[in-house]
Amino acid sequence: MTSPTPYIDPARQRSRIKPLKAWGHMQKLIADKEDTAQVFHIIEALNGNVKVTDFERFMNSENGPALLAKRADLPTMLDNHAPLKQLPEGTVGRAYVNFMESEGLSAAGLVAESETNNAHRQQFDDDLTWYMNRGRDTHDLYHVLTGYGRDALGEAALLGYTHSQHGGLGISFIAFMGGRTIAKEAPRNANIKAVIAEGRRNGKAAARIVDQDIDALLREPIADARARLGIKEPVLYKRALEIFSEYELDPAAVAA
Repeated sequence: MTSPTPYIDPARQRSRIKPLKAWGHMQKLIADKEDTAQVFHIIEALNGNVKVTDFERFMNSENGPALLAKRADLPTMLDNHAPLKQLPEGTVGRAYVNFMESEGLSAAGLVAESETNNAHRQQFDDDLTWYMNRGRDTHDLYHVLTGYGRDALGEAALLGYTHSQHGGLGISFIAFMGGRTIAKEAPRNANIKAVIAEGRRNGKAAARIVDQDIDALLREPIADARARLGIKEPVLYKRALEIFSEYELDPAAVAA
């Protein structure tokens, strides 16, 4: 089978890094952590052309060309919970659907949020857009597989993990600033800086989730999937949550 030649619209312009714009959006995010649109603006201002490099890495992976040719509709697959609930207990799919339903999340909801926040940008119907959407659509799988929760510290550590797997100054900057903000409110022995660093190390050591056949991955026992991908337990993150509990701190409220 001949590998597909990826198509990137020639109308795409090379992105420039805009640090002052990113700093302004970061200040808005610090002032209102619920203003998640600022995250997209920060990434856009700092990531430059990292997505092109990341896409090239995907296409050079073992599964990349076949996955591009298949072009699976991940939001539809991931939001179809009935067959996922039929999978054996302990599989990635069962863990994923339990996580999504307990958190009140959906893949379609993430798509809608992304489209709202990117409405100002020119849209391109090319393979790079497909790949960028794939990264978006697998975000909650990262939570499930890595063990990082949706609390402020879990999200910051997961951004560190994600940066190690995909690059991007914007993601790295948000992880750094998120950890710095959390550390101001957290007990010192929670060692927030070390938690973020652990996330970066774990991401660097593991195989990339985005390169996997997601349909097959969902059917795999989660312990086997973590071992195969080299995903290490987030020891320091879990210890930090224990310390928050000892101090009767709500992890979701830290850095509020």
